Amino acid sequence: MDLRRLRTFVAVAELGSVSRAAQALRITQPALSRQVATLEEELGFELFERAGRRLLLSARGEQLLGDCRSLLAHAASLGERVGALRRGDIHTLRIAASALTIEALFPTFLARYAARHPEVKLALLEADAAAHLGMLERGEAHVAVNVVNSMEVDERRFATHLLPRFHVTAAAVPSLIAEAGDAIDIRRLAKYPLLVLDTSFGTRNVFDAACRLADVRPNVLVESRAVHALLALAEVGHGVAIVPSILRADRRKLRTMRVTLRREPHPLQISLAVLWDIRRTLPRCAVDFPELLADHIRETFADALAESSETGRARRASRGVAAPPPADARRRS
Repeated sequence: MDLRRLRTFVAVAELGSVSRAAQALRITQPALSRQVATLEEELGFELFERAGRRLLLSARGEQLLGDCRSLLAHAASLGERVGALRRGDIHTLRIAASALTIEALFPTFLARYAARHPEVKLALLEADAAAHLGMLERGEAHVAVNVVNSMEVDERRFATHLLPRFHVTAAAVPSLIAEAGDAIDIRRLAKYPLLVLDTSFGTRNVFDAACRLADVRPNVLVESRAVHALLALAEVGHGVAIVPSILRADRRKLRTMRVTLRREPHPLQISLAVLWDIRRTLPRCAVDFPELLADHIRETFADALAESSETGRARRASRGVAAPPPADARRRS
């Protein structure tokens, strides 16, 4: 289908006359009329109806107009992309992530990625986790970084590359928590006044699921979307902040403890992952993004990970920085 004819159709529909459309497109009226007639012949139905000197859209023409506008917009975008590639412009990798994930991971990761891919710009798109899959489907983001513990991901549509796991942390002034050691069972934690993230956060979902398993009702004092508000309240003794270990609490003011379930040695784990739509072709600059981010997390946040340092060292030694992801690190779920 000839884009020039579609462009002519849209111009006539929007301007309401052949003469104004011809002037806008800088072609003669006979040439424009021929293009419209050829398009109608190709489609097999009339696009316009005459009302005096004006041309009005037919019922079928009105239904087709929106699709034609979208197609022309995509064509224009493709033209811009081709021009950018021809000029050697910087490529852009669009990443959807929550505000908390952006704050915790990307300030230190941007320089690392730029050193590997100086020709690529990372565009961080802040959005709630619930919106990420839709952004991937629509092509608004190439990849998303999300907590997948309780997230339903259709394996026929999305791929998931697991990142090193963080854990749920309880942070409070030392005088508030009388527990010994560096871990606290969720059944003992539930009695304290708790400062928690709202239910749009993966950390909160992991915590709530553990409370249900332990059959306890947490004593929630404050629920907020602002993690720093929770930490500020914790610093002056109002309660225990339940936050992901990916965030660095001020240990001069707060004591941090791993949250466990049923006295298990391992803390409540937060499974972070990179996701993408398998029906779309990833740009080349996105291919090694998951592994670069995983390496950065292991090196920068070693003390905040759910896995032991020995496990992390063994994994790095067996894999190597440049090695492809192991089979069990890439899953679709």
